[in-house]
Amino acid sequence: MSAPQLLVHEKKDTVGVVVIEGLKACADMTCVVTADNSSFRLKSRMDVPIGHKVALVDIKKGDTVVKYGQDIGKAVADIKKGEHVHVHNLKTKRW
Repeated sequence: MSAPQLLVHEKKDTVGVVVIEGLKACADMTCVVTADNSSFRLKSRMDVPIGHKVALVDIKKGDTVVKYGQDIGKAVADIKKGEHVHVHNLKTKRW
């Protein structure tokens, strides 16, 4: 298996984290689930900086976003599978 471009912590996560510099749109990523060392493929829909999140599934506006197996906030816009997930489309539920 090639080195991963995206890490996912738990199988139930809806986002993963980019772990390479310069991830480009249309990249065919190797994704690794750290909980069980399984892997899968996913195509990025846009350029995404290292350390930022990518949607693993289509996420609807208002849906809970899951990372580390935990609720990390809600989508404030529809997010397609493979798209960048960050402050422009994800907000905390605290405020």
